[in-house]
Amino acid sequence: MDRELYGREAVLDDTGLAARLTGLAPYTFAATGYEHGDDPPVTVVTGGRGTGKTALLKQLRNAYRGGTPLALLDCARIEPPLDHGPGWNPLTGALAELAVQLSPKVHAARPVEFPRLALGLAAVAVTGWSQEDDDLARRDLQRLGPVLATVDETKGAAGTWISKVLAKLAATAAESTAPLAGLLAEATVETVLEEVFGRSQRKSKAWYGAYRNAGGRGELGLHQLAVDFEQGGRRRAEAEGFLVGALVEDVRRAYTGLTRLGTRRGRPLILLDNAHLPLGRRLVEPVLRDRSTGRRDQLVIVAASRDGDHEGLRRATRARLPEVAHRAPCPRGPDITSGILAVELTPLSAAHTRAVFDRYDPAGRTPAGLSRAVHRLTGGRPLAVALLGRAAGEVAAAERGGLTPGALLDLTVELREDTAPVPVAGTLLGELLPAGLRPDVAAVLAAAHDEDTARVLARTRLRGAATEGDLALLVRDALRADGWPGGPGHFVADPLLRALLLHRLRFHDDDAPAYAAWRAVHETLHRHHGPAPTAYRLRQELALGRTEPAVTELRTAFPGPDVLGWLTLLRLVAGAPYPRERRRTGPDPRRAVALGEDPGGPPPDGLDADAAALHLGVRRLLHALWLLTDPLALPDDDVIEKLAHELRQLSGRHLTGTSPLWDAATHWPRDIRAWRSPTVPPGREDGV
Repeated sequence: MDRELYGREAVLDDTGLAARLTGLAPYTFAATGYEHGDDPPVTVVTGGRGTGKTALLKQLRNAYRGGTPLALLDCARIEPPLDHGPGWNPLTGALAELAVQLSPKVHAARPVEFPRLALGLAAVAVTGWSQEDDDLARRDLQRLGPVLATVDETKGAAGTWISKVLAKLAATAAESTAPLAGLLAEATVETVLEEVFGRSQRKSKAWYGAYRNAGGRGELGLHQLAVDFEQGGRRRAEAEGFLVGALVEDVRRAYTGLTRLGTRRGRPLILLDNAHLPLGRRLVEPVLRDRSTGRRDQLVIVAASRDGDHEGLRRATRARLPEVAHRAPCPRGPDITSGILAVELTPLSAAHTRAVFDRYDPAGRTPAGLSRAVHRLTGGRPLAVALLGRAAGEVAAAERGGLTPGALLDLTVELREDTAPVPVAGTLLGELLPAGLRPDVAAVLAAAHDEDTARVLARTRLRGAATEGDLALLVRDALRADGWPGGPGHFVADPLLRALLLHRLRFHDDDAPAYAAWRAVHETLHRHHGPAPTAYRLRQELALGRTEPAVTELRTAFPGPDVLGWLTLLRLVAGAPYPRERRRTGPDPRRAVALGEDPGGPPPDGLDADAAALHLGVRRLLHALWLLTDPLALPDDDVIEKLAHELRQLSGRHLTGTSPLWDAATHWPRDIRAWRSPTVPPGREDGV
């Protein structure tokens, strides 16, 4: 069953990008006009982890399955077969898989045959074989069966040709003092042509006459192809590019041959996931190179890349997803990469997020602001929005009214009926964290606010975690390479990824109420910031559950002339991660303190009445701002009004800085209600 995709109509609509590239409307396969004539661009959808690239490719597969030849290949998941010989590599494995997926019969059209590709793969299959490798050669040849079955299903799948190939290979090897790739390729190709190919199909050998040094002779081209493949380096790259061309040519012939003329509608579709990996480039570049020379083919290639700044996209035409809904020009220039249309996947809107939650909670029992808070936390990443919406829908209806984004992270969710529920936070973290980056290491460093403090944590809490180099910089570079940008104030800048890592830091050891890992990390940072009551030292106090040092410093600093500096201090301190209790029910404890329902204890001894009143007011203000700016909590109208009230009260108290405090009382509630961070100076769109 199709998963509902929101915000992707620009690709999936009946007149969307996919329909204009393939010439077919999704699902119905109704004919539509081609936007790019006989020169379609390679379309690369770009976006970081969780932005919906894989989901979009799978939806395209579902939308066009059965209507046109189609293949979906994940460039990160080409599994090497057991005990394979040197004639197999990820590219040859990928080409074989693509051919098998593209070959089945589709609506009103015969299956696509792949004789040229089959000959090329047969030529390189026994590369490196020697007379002692009889079993190895047999296994490598058997793996050709599915591709040969696209030429003749009965003969290719039967495998009777394999014994004859082995006999010919043995004779060839016996006559030679070394395992010559070209001679072995000739023996293999001759047998395949005789035993599997029909008379008309044997003509496909001539296509290899265009290969290097072949002089128009197909058998010589296949010989040279095998030699180049075995040689490696630049020569192997040339051979691989020609094999890619063989697949493209086979598809082209299926659409332009006399027997197929007028029997096929639309264009075939190849979908490549994780195409930013080297394999993706090795599959796409030969196609782009041939197209840049004027050669035309029928393939529509849609690839997904996490790296929007990849070198392979240097001259691509760039557009954001909504911009390609009706038209997607892609002018071709002299650079081969000008044949790429790079489409950036945009985040889901707040309305799309609301639609996801309405789907899983049609009765509307979750809090009114929950979907908007999830949108703020996730930045509209479809993967996270969908998982959190599903988790909310699985909560008992009577309990949904108390949900917050933080509470959703504490839940488990049933992804499939035949598997046990999985933890929401752990599942999301596993999907979003860069491959190879240890979650326990990243969780510790997520508590840092910059590279220096990350380095302190690496030295004190993560000894031995890095075998070489600066661990903080290694993690920083891994995040950047995976599309997670940096930002001021946090070593891990993205709110969602940081929240998931801090959730792991606090709850992974399941040692409440000690929370040893959380406490050790924040105590380390607290000591690092020294005895002076700086913003980051006070922030660590809050993360450890100690609020009075921050209240005292804010009260002491309040009468000073730098009111904007004081507001900045308040804002930075209130950005501390809250030491939550997992699955706590009832209102957030900060709410009662902010509203004055829980005074939070008496003011310090020795204060006069005016100073004591100021201390209590600052305490209420700090707790209000801490709660209202917490991405894991929900805004509260009563607390917002209390925030404005306390700021107005402070405006009346200050001798010289009444205006910034009054402005904060006006603009900060607006910012919070608009799901923005309060700015300093208040009301400035470019404020910090």
